Amino acid sequence: MTLGTPPSSQAYGEPWYWDNRYAHEPAPFDWYQKYSALAPLIRFYVPHRHQRVLVVGCGNSVFSEEMVNDGYEDVVNVDISNVVIEAMQAKYSNRQQLKYIKLDVRDMSPFQAGSFDAVIDKGTLDSILCGNNSRQNAAQMLDEVSRVLKDKGVYILITYGSPVYRLSLLKDSCAWSIKLHVIAKFGPEGSSEQPVRGLTDPIPLDESGSSVEDVLGKNPEVHYIYVCTKEPKAKE
Repeated sequence: MTLGTPPSSQAYGEPWYWDNRYAHEPAPFDWYQKYSALAPLIRFYVPHRHQRVLVVGCGNSVFSEEMVNDGYEDVVNVDISNVVIEAMQAKYSNRQQLKYIKLDVRDMSPFQAGSFDAVIDKGTLDSILCGNNSRQNAAQMLDEVSRVLKDKGVYILITYGSPVYRLSLLKDSCAWSIKLHVIAKFGPEGSSEQPVRGLTDPIPLDESGSSVEDVLGKNPEVHYIYVCTKEPKAKE
């Protein structure tokens, strides 16, 4: 997909950019990976189709539609862009399994604590990290993700950020147990290239994340998938 003149990456962290983009480019677009490529991992960590799923920064992706086509019964989608949420509400008005709500992921107070079994993020944390006050905003987002997850719920983060740049942020924000998976970036036909390793096989991860380079080498052409499981708070 041609996106025209690329903006400053900082614009990705600003709501006005997304309203403008979706107003001028309404065609569906999936960031990073399509559902068909990620489905084995989603099914592995969200095995029951009745489990409630939240997709943050949904945009106009068909990812959630394809989840429902795969049998998932309750997929809630949020985005900061009113333009795209109105468009998606109209598009899927006849699909009861899909809900679209305008929300800022830094404040998801309409959702009660422990509302979801899984939260899926394809590029939303990355976008926030491009904006102003990025570290603070990212921490607020991750706090909210943790709050809306049930105990033992999973936050599945698909990102270009290697462990050197993401692991400490994730560890500092919440009480997670974290597993790392990788998937090859899109090939020329829009599907993932030959797998680097089995998608559901986690990569050994040490405290700093430096062990990943031993497995993948330097600058691998992959997207990183962090599966963060929310650990129950210890009873006092």
